Formats: sequence, structure tokens, C-alpha cells
Amino acid sequence: MAARSAPSCHLRLEWVYGYRGHQCRNNLYYTAAKEIVYFVAGVGVVYSPREHRQKFYRGHSDDIISLALHPERVLVATGQVGKEPYICVWDSYTVQTISILKDVHTHGIACLAFDLDGQRLVSVGLDSKNAVCVWDWKRGKMLSMAPGHTDRIFDISWDLYQPNKLVSCGVKHIKFWSLCGNALTPKRGVFGKTGDLQTILCLACARDELTYSGALNGDIYVWKGINLIRTIQGAHTAGIFSMNACEEGFATGGRDGCIRLWDLTFKPITVIDLRETDQGYKGLSVRSVCWRGDHILVGTQDSEIFEIVVHERNKPFLIMQGHCEGELWALAIHPTKPLAVTGSDDRSVRIWSLVDHALIARCNMEEPIRCAAVNVDGIHLALGMKDGSFTVLRVRDMTEVVHIKDRKEAIHELKYSPDGTYLAVGCNDSSVDIYGVAQRYKKFGECVGSLSFITHLDWSSDSRYLQTNDGNGKRLFYRMPGGKEVTNKDEIKGVHWASWTCVSGLEVNGIWPKYSDINDINSVDGNYIGQVLVTADDYGIIKLFRYPCLRKGAKFKKYIGHSAHVTNVRWSHDYQWVISIGGADHSVFQWKFITERKLKDTLHIAPQESLADSNSDESDSDLSDVPELDSEIEQETQLTYRRQVYKEDLPQLKEQCKEKQKSGISKRREWAPGNSIRLHFVHGYRGYDCRSNLFYTQIGEIVYHVAAVGVIYNRQQNTQRFYLGHDDDILCLALHPLKDYVATGQVGRDPSIHIWDTETIKPLSILKGYHQYGVCAVDFSADGKRLASVGIDDGHTIVLWDWKKGEKLSIARGSKDKIFVVKMNPYVPDKLITAGIKHMKFWRRAGGGLIGRKGYIGTLGKNDTMMCAVYGWTEEMAFSGTSTGDVCIWRDVFLVKTVKAHDGPVFSMHALEKGFVTGGKDGVVALWDDSFERCLKTYAIKRAALAPGSKGLLLEDNPSIRAISLGHGHILVGTKNGEILEVDKSGPVTLLVQGHMEGEVWGLATHPYLPICATVSDDKTLRIWDLSPSHCMLAVRKLKKGGRCCCFSPDGKALAVGLNDGSFLMANADTLEDLVSFHHRKDIISDIRFSPGSGKYLAVASHDSFIDIYNVMSSKRVGICKGATSYITHIDWDIRGKLLQVNTGAKEQLFFEAPRGKKQTIPSVEVEKIGWASWTSVLGLCCEGIWPVIGEVTDVTASCLTSDKMILATGDDLGFVKLFRYPAKGKFGKFKRYVAHSTHVTNVRWTYDDSMLVTLGGADMSLMVWTNEMEGYREKRPCDSEESDIDSEEDGGYDSDVTRENEISYTIRALSTNIRPMFGIKPHLQQKEPSVDERQGVVRPPVSRAPPQPEKLQTNNVGKKKRPIEDLVLELVFGYRGRDCRNNVHYLNDGDDIIYHAASVGILHNVATGTQSFYQEHNDDILCLTVNQHPRFINIVATGQVGDSADMSATAPSIHIWDAMNKQTLSILRCYHSKGVCSVSFSATGKLLLSVGLDPEHTITIWRWQEGAKIASRAGHNQRIFVAEFRPDSDSQFVSVGVKHVKFWTLAGRALLSKKGLLSTLEDARMQTMLAVAFGAVPSVEMSVCGKITYCVELWPELTMGLCLPCTPPCETDLL
Repeated sequence: MAARSAPSCHLRLEWVYGYRGHQCRNNLYYTAAKEIVYFVAGVGVVYSPREHRQKFYRGHSDDIISLALHPERVLVATGQVGKEPYICVWDSYTVQTISILKDVHTHGIACLAFDLDGQRLVSVGLDSKNAVCVWDWKRGKMLSMAPGHTDRIFDISWDLYQPNKLVSCGVKHIKFWSLCGNALTPKRGVFGKTGDLQTILCLACARDELTYSGALNGDIYVWKGINLIRTIQGAHTAGIFSMNACEEGFATGGRDGCIRLWDLTFKPITVIDLRETDQGYKGLSVRSVCWRGDHILVGTQDSEIFEIVVHERNKPFLIMQGHCEGELWALAIHPTKPLAVTGSDDRSVRIWSLVDHALIARCNMEEPIRCAAVNVDGIHLALGMKDGSFTVLRVRDMTEVVHIKDRKEAIHELKYSPDGTYLAVGCNDSSVDIYGVAQRYKKFGECVGSLSFITHLDWSSDSRYLQTNDGNGKRLFYRMPGGKEVTNKDEIKGVHWASWTCVSGLEVNGIWPKYSDINDINSVDGNYIGQVLVTADDYGIIKLFRYPCLRKGAKFKKYIGHSAHVTNVRWSHDYQWVISIGGADHSVFQWKFITERKLKDTLHIAPQESLADSNSDESDSDLSDVPELDSEIEQETQLTYRRQVYKEDLPQLKEQCKEKQKSGISKRREWAPGNSIRLHFVHGYRGYDCRSNLFYTQIGEIVYHVAAVGVIYNRQQNTQRFYLGHDDDILCLALHPLKDYVATGQVGRDPSIHIWDTETIKPLSILKGYHQYGVCAVDFSADGKRLASVGIDDGHTIVLWDWKKGEKLSIARGSKDKIFVVKMNPYVPDKLITAGIKHMKFWRRAGGGLIGRKGYIGTLGKNDTMMCAVYGWTEEMAFSGTSTGDVCIWRDVFLVKTVKAHDGPVFSMHALEKGFVTGGKDGVVALWDDSFERCLKTYAIKRAALAPGSKGLLLEDNPSIRAISLGHGHILVGTKNGEILEVDKSGPVTLLVQGHMEGEVWGLATHPYLPICATVSDDKTLRIWDLSPSHCMLAVRKLKKGGRCCCFSPDGKALAVGLNDGSFLMANADTLEDLVSFHHRKDIISDIRFSPGSGKYLAVASHDSFIDIYNVMSSKRVGICKGATSYITHIDWDIRGKLLQVNTGAKEQLFFEAPRGKKQTIPSVEVEKIGWASWTSVLGLCCEGIWPVIGEVTDVTASCLTSDKMILATGDDLGFVKLFRYPAKGKFGKFKRYVAHSTHVTNVRWTYDDSMLVTLGGADMSLMVWTNEMEGYREKRPCDSEESDIDSEEDGGYDSDVTRENEISYTIRALSTNIRPMFGIKPHLQQKEPSVDERQGVVRPPVSRAPPQPEKLQTNNVGKKKRPIEDLVLELVFGYRGRDCRNNVHYLNDGDDIIYHAASVGILHNVATGTQSFYQEHNDDILCLTVNQHPRFINIVATGQVGDSADMSATAPSIHIWDAMNKQTLSILRCYHSKGVCSVSFSATGKLLLSVGLDPEHTITIWRWQEGAKIASRAGHNQRIFVAEFRPDSDSQFVSVGVKHVKFWTLAGRALLSKKGLLSTLEDARMQTMLAVAFGAVPSVEMSVCGKITYCVELWPELTMGLCLPCTPPCETDLL
């Protein structure tokens, strides 16, 4: 049963034999410490020749294929292959990760290079475009990316003498790159006549723009600029694989096995032919060379590393050897000495000394070797071959004893019997042959029971039995030596096996996962003494299990290093080491076995950091040793925050629906109502699935969240202020340590985190783009500059942000199970912890990645679920609360001790200056000293402890505590029941806020003449709320069942409540005591209504699709309304109390006569005329307009009409509350819309005097109170409503010019010429007009105006040199692009010069002289131009051009920023705008640039143009934007205008927030097409002026239109 836990011993990698020479180049260097760095398989190796010692870097998860050394020669960058490959930058001295660069390349990273000062790194991918990418590697940030070439790139290098220049080479090309802004622009090298176009394999840069490159044919090509100027022929006789530049000159190495040294001007110094040296051999090929002083390092194709000292060049020293290409399968261990034998498809057999870490013997055979075995006495070595033969050698001198070929297929396994008399040979043709050793290997028998190839064999200790495994996973037994199969299982029962290497059998059941039937485990070997089993599989993983290992899915420890399949693994003869061999990486790994006893001594050594965790994975064994999950935690882990429709999907859905709906909109629609509502108070707090989301601000306000609202509650004044920037459930909240800033994370398809200021309630930054479905935990760093967040996607991604800039700093996958909390280390900003289900991890930042280490529990505890965590008083100490009520104390990553703190889970924990406070499910708040030694004080949350003046009522004693915070002399407590309490240090408890508990809330009724309302919920409570300024819960009553509806009687004395089991009750409205109850139905009661006037009848609607009518006085049922085909959703009485209007789930609108319940049909025209006592119906002509365009996707769930019958409020499934004018006739009425609820709004009601609107959120359990603001009453505040879904067509037409411009399609010159429409016929193709003579048939001799040529010269100009073609220089451009551009002419230098553009040229025109100078770097039409107005950037111009798709290649649309006077390009921004850039604008400080694209979304992007960094980008509008401009005094606010819209934008961090301009109540104001924008001079009143089509100019103070001035026709496109 021990197999349930992983073994307590451990393996440590001690040595790796091999070097990756195949398919790689330039991967071997000297570090500054004179160590040698290279890689093999998935491991980076640092070898010290002096100490003969290896250090390993194991941060990669797959084969490493590229390596670069930092110019200071301590740091190393390595790149790997894989689906999501990454680059690690690591320290060769400590072998720790410094930075991880990921999420850009696919397939693999082919080459890497650092620039001269080591700040930047360039990488080349193996994807189809061979992407080239430049990184700021310390920050883990990509600076620029471009498609590299259509074919493989072999080498890339920075030009060390010119900044921002790179050279890359590969299959049949060489490219010279320049980096400017974020744009990498290539120029292809021109081979010209000087050399053949061929594949270039390596390169090195030198001074004076010279580049040397090694070609496939052995020549060296010398380039100046981009032109080939000379070739050095025959430098090598075959391809030059490696070129290395150092202080003295250059070293090259090639396929011919030669090393050549060259001086700095590439004159030859010397040549070393390795094939001719002592260690050389035919076919030696050099893949990597490194020259340092008088030492040269050479790596070869066959996995050897040589070191050559220049003055003894014919005696190279072999530092490392390994097997060459071909798979490595054979491994055998010497029975008495520390030796291992390996044999491979490269036909060599090698013997390695495990003590000296060296190759001591090597012998080449005729055939590829597939298996090996050494006899018990260590004299004979048997090798099984691929061709079906086997050979026996003497170990002493490798001479042949016998060679026998009895089979045709490969020999996969052979073993000597323990007594040394027999050799069993297993073949792929499914037989095992038995040979006698002493009889010169005469055949004694064969075993033929298998149906598939033999994979493993084991002898019994007495040599009488053999067990085999075959490819079908069958295990068979044979009697020896005859080979008869044993079928009687009893005979085998007591047999003891001499070795255990079989993968199937009872003893190794546990190595297989529970539900898998795959054969991906290649080899196992049992260590009987240590009771451990080691396995090797197809995924490059070595695992340690306990032995025997009986139950499937046992726990294990795993070790990575091999990249592909591990083919074989064996214990050394004395069990000191494990030897494993890799198939495709042909490397031999030697692991030191560290027993439990030794482990204790080495505990102070930190576990090896690696991205793949080296300790055990959670294996899926029976979890019987895991405590039952607490019910609350269980519930919470099962919550899913996925939505059918996310708010982000709305714009697309609308677009799809619009197409269908276009026809239906003919009627002129009503305007949106003049009234608006403002959120006033929210009852509720989200505690049931969130923790630690409640804080005091510095001025003593309380901040928390509920639904989609961030709430700031002032407890003195009992008022709330709201942050309404979110549009879905907020799941987490964190407070900034120094300022009153709050971070909140929400649910969403691409969920966002908002950081906002509690004072101004404005967003400071919005972070998104890296999480999915939602953000469940956030935390600020101690200095407040960084933020950590965790998502609820499958990998629970952890992201570290620089939140002010909105930049992602690092990202990593957290855990496959839910993470509840993330905490940043207050002392070290680069460290953090995460805690969650069976998870406690300690992370440290490394560039763009995070490296995590699991908490090491040891024998102290078990792997528990952590609910909360905090750091202690030093950077090493951390504390976590578990689901069993313990507090775990951690030092570094080790668990030091546990303390019992609560009964049931510890949900919240808070660190104080001296001590801690914890809260748990038991409803107790405990204060602790600073080491959790003793509990200083406990507070129980009980009704008895409530302070006398406390508002509201505590629902139950000891509610589960989910959040705790301290400050201002109080302890703030949030409970699972949605209450917020304040505990005084002396004991009394004050209730501040409360709401419904978990379960949906549907029932809502407002009192007929008092400002109170009643709610009833699935949480089985009926509550009465005060809506007047005291805002509290007046009464509460627990019910047997949950309820869905309630209603006050017209006199306000009785309250009827419908329950979910089909019963309903009437209660006294003051005391909530029962008056009467009935139970006539089985299904939910969905609506309940008293008849108007005296309240004589009560109508009760149920999901059984009936409505029962009761006489209230006699308490009898008097009528039943039948005839509905689906469940009833809403009922309303008419004023006389004689007629019922009914809505059903099938969207029927029915009418019944009361009290009998007879069904009536009433024509829709008449319905309007009937006076209704209330209107809560959502169907019918009167409210046709309330259904949105996307009505198929979402339902309108509730509505309510004001008593003056003017305004209809509705609530829908997406959480919107909307106001319509009543009656809302015609489809898709205009409305004002408000977001605060997160999911469906279940009910809306106006109070008796229409002063307030009360809304209920279903799943967010919140009750929101809104104040109604009459028309004309408008504070200056940002408007929170939006206009309706569809713009009707009657809103003013287009001017013909604008229409044409709106429809221009910009095609790209770079693609081809004939895309553009051509008119007319080119001159030389035109049919000539026949002249008069020709018509009359007169033939005249042709006349030439040129003087006739002298006869002699006509033939003889062949031998003469042609005149060279001169360059053309642009002198003058006539024309200016005005037809579809605006704001593109500017004065420079106080009016001396004019700057404008035409075609693809920027033109500076001097007014006085009339001369022009040109900027000609664009490669296609320029569409926009702007001049930087800031004095720091004088005469800086930005121009944007047309381009094709946004693939970042040279033909993509781009913006050039350049100096108008000297025409220097300062920055190039390759854009993500497909088609082109139509508007550019600089910000007030001149540092930011705004650009607008011509793509269908009209994307708006903000750039930091000097760095070429994109800050933010967002879809602008679905129709053409003509101009977007920054406010003249701002770096964060700008306005965009275009076809029928004006938008006011704010930049917050990396997010762009937009508000549409609202046409205020100006008479006849209509949204027109805006063509230009300018800003008013009064900064206090934000004014912006827009030009529009119909001859007038409008002024917009802030967001609403102020006044309209007539202006000159026809329409202005430019405003100054």
C-alpha cells in the first residue's frame, strides 16, 4: 500500500555523455570562467575541463537546438523545439534561469544572437515564415518581429559595428536587416556577377560594413553593404558550417574536417586538418568552432568535442565523445565493476567508466547494435544486431568469440542466466533462442509462445525459468533450457526473479496510468535492495516508483532531461547510479541515486529548479488518503463561470442580426426617454465564492464588490459610490498598498482587470489579453508598481503586470486545479506564491516567464488544499491556511510546522505589524502572535454580540467568514451569507451591509405607499428592505422553501409569497407572520398579484401553465385560467380588476376574464386602450420595441411601467437595465442602457412615487436601488447610458464627395500593377487615327526627324562599351493628394516651408525659392501626414501609408516618423491595420502617436513611437473614421470623428475606453457624418468642435452637443 506515495529517495543528474553535433551549428563556446558550454538532448551543459565537472541547466522541456553566448560570456541563451517553444537565458555559473522568452515562435527556435552590448537578443523560428524576432530579453518583451524568409535560415548575427543592423543567411539567400521603431526591414544581398547564388551557412560581421559568409561549396563570400564584392574561393573543400569571430580574427570550420584561422582582414593564418591528427578519422565533419587565445574548441557531426592548442595543433585533446546519428537502444551494466556498455545504430559499442566519467573502450561492428548483455563473470559481452545476428566479444580486449546468425529480424533483447551457463536471445520474429555458453554458444532450445516481437526478458534466480514480455503486452513463462511454455500459474508463484526489467506483471502494475492501455514505457529496472523501480518512457521522462508497485496509477517522482524517447534504463551493479539512454538524442545520462538517509543531509540544498517540476506529478491513484473536501470548497470548485454569450460578443452578434433585420425597420422610431436613472445603493456583497475582497481605504471608507460593481461604502454617512467600468461579475479585488487604488478582475471571454482610483472613481489602467473566462485572484506588489493575477482557464495562468503601462511582464501556467489566491512577496518584488487545490507553489520571475517550485511538505503534513496565504516578517517566511483548519508555516519552500487554527477551512488571513488575524468557516475571528505560537483573542460573530445601534439583522450565528481586513481600530469581516460586519476590538459587532445568500433572487415587490420593498429568494428567506436613507434590512423570515415571487396587497397590510414547491402564503406585512397558506400546484409559483382597489382577488400563476384566482376574504379558489401552452411568466390586472393579461414562456400574450378565468381574444389595437393597473408584461405591440436585435440570443425577463405611463424599465438576460419611452412601438426602440448587474436581471419595479427603480440580479443576488432623474435634470457627469442598437437610415444623407471617399478601396502597389483600375489605352497601343492621305490611299515614304545615320556606323557598335545607366534624381513633384485626405498640409519654420504629400513621397516645399526636397522611404501611397507640435520634437513628421495584410512584412501598412529637414527616418511602425493608415496624430507631449486604420473595424492604435512600442489598440467604429486627434493638452484623451459618429476616448494603461458623443436635447439634433475636429480654448469646459456635412459647425462641451452654428456650404473637411 506504500505505492500510494512517491518513494522518498531521489535521483540527481551527475553526468551526461554526448554533444549535439547533428543538425546544429555554432553551439559550443568558452565562458568567461574558461568553462565550456554546449547542449545535448534537453540539457544545457557547462563543463569545467580543469575540474572535470559538469553543471546542468534543465529549464527546457524538449530538445535544445540553438545557443548563443552573451558578449560578457557568463549568460547563455538556448532555444528549443516544440509546439510552443521558448528561449531561456541562464547564468552559466549558477545554472539558474534569468529570463524566459515565449509565446511568439512555433515549431522551434533555429538561431539566436545577442547584440554588442548584450541588451537585445534576436531569434529565428522554424515556422513556415521563419520569423525573425528581436527581444529586450531582460524584460522578456518582444520589440519587433518580421517574416524572415520563405526558406530555412541557418545563421543570424548583429552587425557589431553598426547599431540596429542585422544579417541573416540561409537557403539561397542572405538578408541585411535594419531595425527602426518596431519595424525590421530586410534588403536582399545582391550576388551579381561576382559569385553564384547559393546557400549561405554561416556569417560574421566586420568593420566598414563588411560581412563575411561561408557558403555551401566551401567559398567565403565577402559583402560590402548589400553587395557581394569578392569571394575567397576554396577556403574549404566542402560546406562551411561554422564561423567564429574573436579579437585576433576569424575561425572557420567545415564539412571537410578542417579548421582555418584568418586574420582581421580575412587573410589566411593557418589551417588544421583534423582528419590527419591522431584522433582523426575519415568523414570527420566540423559543426562548431570557437577560438579564444591559443585554444580552439571544435564540435563535430559525430558528437565529439575537441580542444586544440594552436602550437600543438596535431594533438587535439578529446574532451567529450558520444554516439553519432542513429538510434541508441543497447545498454548493459558490468556485473562487478562501475562500467556501462552502450551500443547504437552507428554500429559502435562503447564502454564508459562511471567513476571517471570517460569513454574507456570503443569498437566498431559490422551491423547496427540493438541490445547488449554482460555475463555474470564480466568476461563475455553479447551484442544483438539489427540484422538478426548476435556477436559475443571478450570485454578485456574487444576480440570476437563467436558470431551467430539464426534469425532474420532484429534481436531486441538478450540476457545471460544468473549461473552463467545460458544466453537467452529474444528476436523481433517473436521467438527466444537459448544458447549454451560453455559449448561455444550451441543452441539448446527455443521459446515460441509469443505472437508479437519480444521486448523484455528476465531469468529466475535459479536459472530454471524465463519470463518474457512481447509487443502485445503479454507476459509468458518458459522452463529452461528446453523452452517449454509454463501454463500452470501455480508453478510460477514462488519463483524469485534474478532481475526485474519487464514492463508487465503484477509487481509493476502501478507504473501504468489508471485508464491507459498504451505501451509507451520502454524499459524498467527494479532495485530490490532499495525497494525502488526506475522506468523510462516515450516522453523523455525517467520516473522513480516504489517496488513492488501493485496498484495502477501509483505516485512517482519524475526527472526530465532526455528530449525524446528514453530507450533503456538500468541500475549500476552496486545501485549507486541509474544509467539512462536516449533514442533520438543518442546521449547517455548518469544519475546519482540519493537514498532517504542521504536526502535528509542534503535538505538544505534547494531542489533543482526546472520548468517541468522534478518532483512527482499528482498521479491519479485512488485518493483514499486525501481528506474529504469541505462542502463549501467542493461547491466552489464546481462553479463554472463560462457564459453562453459574453458581452464581448455583442458587437458581432448585432452585426450578424442587423443584416437580417435591415428590412424590418421602416417606422420612424421613438427617441430614447429624457429621464435617466442613477445607481444609488446596492444591497449585497459577494462572499459565497470569493475571499479577501473587502478592505478599508486610507480615509476609512470600505471597498468591496458585488455583481459587476465596485462599491465604496462610507459608513458614517451610510452612502455608496460605484465603479461601473466592469460589464460582468467581478471575482476578485485587491487594494494598492500606498494609495487608494483598487484592482478588480472580472468574468469574460477575454476578461479584464481594472485598476481604479477610489476617490475619482476613474479607471487608471485596464489589463487584458492573457486570461480566459475570468480572473479569480489579484494582488499588488509592496511598492504598488506591479500586479499579479490568476485566470480561471484550464491552466490557471499566472500573469505579472506593470499595471501603469499595462504591460505583461511575465506569464506562466499555474496549476491544473483551481488557484484561490496569489500573493506577492513584500520584500522581493520578483517572488510570489500561489495557493489552491492541493497546491502551494513558490514562484520567481525570470524575464517573460515565471519559475515555480512546489512547496516541500516532507513528513510534516499531507498535500492539502490551501484557501489563503500571506507572507510573514521576512522574505523567507510564508503562512497558508488549509481546508482542514490548519495554518502551515513555510520557510523558503519547506514546510516547517502546522498549527490548528479553526474547525473547518481557514478562508481568510491577514498579516499585521505584530501578528496575524484569521477567519474560518466556524465563524470565529482569531488574533495570533507573530509566530502562530498562541492565539491572543477570538471573536465569535453572534447575534448576541450585535451592537445596539446596528442596522439590519444577522441571519444566523457563526456565519462562514470569507474575508478579513483590519484598520481604523476595527476588524472588518465579510461572510458567505453576503454580510459585511465591523467588529470592534472590544467585542461589539456592527452590521454594515447585507444581501441575499447563495441562490437566485427573483421575487420583488414594492409597497403601495411606503419607500420599502420585499424580496424573496432561492436562499429560503423573505426580506423587507428600507429604501429611504437608512438603507437597511427591516425584517427577515426563513421559509420552508425558496420563493420566486411576492406582492403587497393594495392596502399594504398583507404580503403574498409564491414558493418553489407550488404553494403560496400570505403574511402580515409588518411582522411577516403567516396569515394563510395554500398548496394546489406542483411546480414553481412564478407570479402572484392582488387585484387593484380593495385587493379582493389574488391571482397566482405557476409553471404548470395555470393561473388560479382566489377570493382573499373567503380564502377560496374561485377560478382557474386554462389555455396557456407553456409556463406563465408575468400577469397584470386591469384597473377594474376584471381582466388579466398573461405572458407565457412560449411568448404568447393571453387575456382572461376574472374571477372565472374565461379566455378572451382582444385585438391588439384595443389592448392599448384598456387601462392597466400595472404593466410588467414584455409582449405585445406596446412594448415591441424593447426586444433587442439579438432577441434570439437573449430574453427580456422583466419590465415595469411608471405610474404616469411614460417610461418602461426593462431587465434582460445580459444584465442590462434599459429605459424606453412608452409605448415602445416599432421594432428596436431607442433606449438608455445601464450595466451594473452581471448576469440576468430577474425583476424590476418602480417605487409607488416613481422616484426610485429597484432591480434584482438573479445569480449575483444583489438588490440595486436607482434614483430616477427627470428630464432636464442633468448633473455634469459622464453619461452611463448608450444609444440603441441600430442606426436608422433617416439620419441625414451624405455629401457626394464624402460618399465617394467612404467607398474608395485602396489597393497596394506592392502586390501587382493590374489590380488598380486602368482607364484608356496606353499610347503605344492606341490605334492611330488614319490621316487624310491614308484614307485616300496615297502612300508616302516614312519621314524621320532624326538626322540619317552614317552608313558605316550602323553595324559596328557591337564592340563598344555601353554608357552606364545614370541614376534618376527626383527634382520636382507636381500635385498634392487632396481628393481623399485631410489635414495634410502644414507650415514649418514659421511659414517658410510647406510640408505635404503626393503619391508615396513626403514633400517639403520652400515658399521663397520654390524648391522641393523629398522623403522617399515609403513604398506605397501616403494617406495621412501630421507634424509634432511639441518644442522638443521640432519638424518631426509622421506619415502613414497604404499596405496589404498586417503580417509585419515589408509590404504591411506602416507609419514613418521622420525629420522634415534632414529626411532622417527616426522610427518605422509596422501596423496591425490591414489595408492602410488613414489618420495620424501626436499627443501633447509629442511622445505618443495615434493612428487609425482602414481595416473593417477601423482600429485605433496608440504607439510610443520612439521605441516602436504599441501601447494600446482597439476597434474604433464599424464605419469609416476620418480623423482622430489628441486633445492639445493631453496624452490620454482624444476624439475620433467619422461616418455618423463622434467618440471621446481615454487611454487607461493599455486599454482604450470610448464614450459616444450624445446629442443632447437640442431641437432636431441628428447624428451626422463628422469630417473634422478642433478643440476649444477653454480647458475647464471640455469643448471640441466638429465639422459636419450639412453646412454647420457644432460645439460639444464634454460629451453632449451644446450648440450648432451654420457655416459655409457645402461641407468643411478641415478645421483650424
